Amino acid sequence: MIGGSIGNLVEWYDWFVYSSFAVYFASAFFPKGNPTAQLLNTMGIFAVGFLMRPVGGWLLGRLSDRKGRKAALTTTVTLMSGSALMIAVAPTYGQVGYFGAVVLLLARMLQGVSVGGEYAASATYLTEASAPGRRGFSSSFQYVSMTLGQLCGLGLQLILQHTMSEHALDSWGWRIPFLVGAAGAACVFYLRRNLLETEVYEAETAASGTPAAERGTLRALAPYRRELVLVLALTMGGTVAYYTYTTYLTKYLHNTAGMSKEDATLVSFCALAVFMLLQPLGGLLSDRIGRRPLLIAFGFGATFGSVPLMTALGHVSGFGAAFLLMLTGLVVVTGYTSINAVVKAELFPTHVRGLGVALPYACALAVFGGTAEYVALWFKKGGIESGYYWYVSGCAAVSLVVYLTMRETRHVALSRTAAPETPGAREPGEAAAGPAAGAQERERAART
Repeated sequence: MIGGSIGNLVEWYDWFVYSSFAVYFASAFFPKGNPTAQLLNTMGIFAVGFLMRPVGGWLLGRLSDRKGRKAALTTTVTLMSGSALMIAVAPTYGQVGYFGAVVLLLARMLQGVSVGGEYAASATYLTEASAPGRRGFSSSFQYVSMTLGQLCGLGLQLILQHTMSEHALDSWGWRIPFLVGAAGAACVFYLRRNLLETEVYEAETAASGTPAAERGTLRALAPYRRELVLVLALTMGGTVAYYTYTTYLTKYLHNTAGMSKEDATLVSFCALAVFMLLQPLGGLLSDRIGRRPLLIAFGFGATFGSVPLMTALGHVSGFGAAFLLMLTGLVVVTGYTSINAVVKAELFPTHVRGLGVALPYACALAVFGGTAEYVALWFKKGGIESGYYWYVSGCAAVSLVVYLTMRETRHVALSRTAAPETPGAREPGEAAAGPAAGAQERERAART
């Protein structure tokens, strides 16, 4: 759990620190003018990073299924270290014109490839490395590490805000967190080199006799079209809500509610700290009662609670009210974040699990997660900011329909080796029958 999570921490620190410090370096890469327009351009580049995630999901998902989870994990952290360093040394608009923005764009594209593969590799590794009755708990540490990475970024931002002037942060101080991220990723690379491959992957690779060239391919993934659609649909509402209440809300409290940057950052830091502690509790609960109840609770809460919550947050003025409202939203989001990794991993057999999780998830994030802040700023610039609240509710409503109709995945055996005999013959999330069921019985006997 530690080995699979610590690299994820650095990955998401580098990923989220871009969003956290965008208010400071947006003016460094674009002509001076409307601050909202500068931030909109910077968030547009942020969204491009998400568009590269399907590419990363495909390339690194294939690597994970062909060469192992460890190979994918070490590759993702290497890419992240290089991209963070590129942002740290990127020249500004005043120095080289738009070339600095081009460097920023290339770095974000590289980060998109890295994180596109990191999610699936980490989710698969944590799920496969845990005991059958503790998969929800173990995989929940993916979002513990993701949130801790974001907290590290916000914590560093608070330190810099209180030790540096606004002018220093705008001119050069924003480069510090990217240098820290590059150094941290380089250190994690050496830690991940010593990870052990999961027993599930090694055992099934040896037993199935499937050549490496046939593992993690689109052809091998074809019988699982229903599962691919299921991952897309169940991710849609969760990712929009997650990025709204974690990355965008700091800017929202500053630009809309009128809170200072320092107070908005402190509210986010405290709320996210509690949110991080909730993840293992959600994972444990899913191991006892199943995955669907938590997903359904999130679906109802996000569908019917987003509009009143966001409306109230837009009018807060004090720390206490802002903290409680943000935490309320994050408690609802926990129903999705604490278990979404294990649910997706449980939908696919080992020989395509890395690609099966990575590709549809990355596509959903490219369309919905990566554009969440951009859509929010677009509504704000157009003078209809409340439209974004309904957008979040609508996306959650689509996912809620999926949660209500999908089957439970908690008892699915990870060692399934056979594809379903008739693609689409079983319901989304239902364990395969026939040979797959025999594999499940053999696994139970082996564990006994």
